[in-house]
Amino acid sequence: MTGRSPSPLLLINLAVWGVLALAPLGLGAWQVGQLAQYFTYGLFAMSLALVWGHCGLLCFGQAVFFGIGGYAMSLVTLGMIPGLEAAPSSYLGILFAVLLPAGFANLLGRFLFYGKGLQGAYFAIVTLAIAVVAERLAINWTYIGGLNGLMNVPPMTLGLLGGGAEIWDSMPVYYLTLTLVFAVYLLLEALTRSRYGIVLRAIRDNQERTGYFGYDTAGYKLTAFTIGAGVAGLAGAVFVTQFNFASPPLIGFTLSTEVLIWVALGGRTMLLAAFLGAILVRSMENVLSETLGNYWLLALGLLFVLSVVLFPRGLIGEIIHRLTAPRRGVVGRNAKPP
Repeated sequence: MTGRSPSPLLLINLAVWGVLALAPLGLGAWQVGQLAQYFTYGLFAMSLALVWGHCGLLCFGQAVFFGIGGYAMSLVTLGMIPGLEAAPSSYLGILFAVLLPAGFANLLGRFLFYGKGLQGAYFAIVTLAIAVVAERLAINWTYIGGLNGLMNVPPMTLGLLGGGAEIWDSMPVYYLTLTLVFAVYLLLEALTRSRYGIVLRAIRDNQERTGYFGYDTAGYKLTAFTIGAGVAGLAGAVFVTQFNFASPPLIGFTLSTEVLIWVALGGRTMLLAAFLGAILVRSMENVLSETLGNYWLLALGLLFVLSVVLFPRGLIGEIIHRLTAPRRGVVGRNAKPP
């Protein structure tokens, strides 16, 4: 009796995460640091992939949660929270960075999903407006640094109350970030593969029909929106410890648009594809800006349009689909993209 062979998708996951784990062995310190920074963008992209790709909520304000998480982490670790000045802990900062954007998203979602029942383009427009307003508020709020933002944000520390070793070197930062991202990826994958994830995709495909089966569609969307905001806040917290600053652009419309491009190019219905899409696009931005100068944004926009038209699953999502399709049989090969 022979054992069952691993699924192609599992093999792809093992290959991707294995390569990322071994990558520092063949890279310089600067490249390792750059890749660790891209991981935060990948984590941010996964938060939108959950909300948009699995629940159908096209959010143009995902950076609001990313920015709230970044500012929360900065304020805590800089000792600027009243009553917590003596405990600038990275762990406490991460807790604030997850809970504050998640709480804000939950309150906002209760108004949008239960109060107004917004969906589709209306939801996108409202979140776009919130992103613009949030950035203006950050620019004019002197407590969080105004236009200049908050500088000299400390790196991650191991001590519970702010003491312990600071993680500066590129190699420890790389593996700490990779471990954190991988853990979140496993949790989100488990969530999307559960019964809850199946209902989310049913809501994405046909919300009205899903509601006829007795599911509280607004409640499911609210939970997904809240979880996505918490993950985005965590990404923002890790970001500021690597770049050592938090500024208004982290919370505004521009970054919200960028993450949409990352996810669309990577693949919005696959968390791994969205994660790799963010890394790919961020790497391409450096190359395009050096070769095309001021026209690199135009090239990226054209690539985005071509991807949406020709590859509905995204560039990386399409590759993963084709690699795994032969094992799915005729139905899987002929199925329309989600």
